[in-house]
Amino acid sequence: MISRLSGILLAKNPPQVVVDVHGVGYELEVPMSTFYNLPENGERLSLLTHFAVREDGQFLYGFATESERFAFRQLLRISGVGARMALSVLSGLSVSDLAQVVSRQEVGRLTKVPGIGTKTAERLLLELKGKLAEALPTATPAAADSRSDILNALLALGYNEREAGAVMRQLPAETTTSDGIRQALKLLSKV
Repeated sequence: MISRLSGILLAKNPPQVVVDVHGVGYELEVPMSTFYNLPENGERLSLLTHFAVREDGQFLYGFATESERFAFRQLLRISGVGARMALSVLSGLSVSDLAQVVSRQEVGRLTKVPGIGTKTAERLLLELKGKLAEALPTATPAAADSRSDILNALLALGYNEREAGAVMRQLPAETTTSDGIRQALKLLSKV
């Protein structure tokens, strides 16, 4: 299995790149999040990879971060999701955005990704629930749940999404639900 490639970037043709590793050119498909952060042709780079062997060929996929590769592999485990769809999802949403969409069960945001319909989006949300927290080392599942609970409480109290979102950005990442609601209400009362 090929886990990582380091070499010279020879060509960029979205979504494919060619990397020269000691005279051998490897063609990889990458999500657009990785593509936009590639260096210029002729410069050195290193990509984490996922190697897939299917009946119609051998395919190599490249990722700038471990979290992208982890999310890609989680997407591939879902029935009916192939590499193209997984790359499309990661091109349309960052891993942190995808984790947020899954935790909030936002079908609408997923259906904005080309090739994802409502039924597929619902299946993705169901299958990915609780699985992307590992891809985000800074956010624990409990922290993500408490932030979601705080936001929902503010919305239930009648604050609009703009007000609630502005306050949520001011709260520390590891705030518990009760402390977060208390701090958010204090911040909102000062406005």
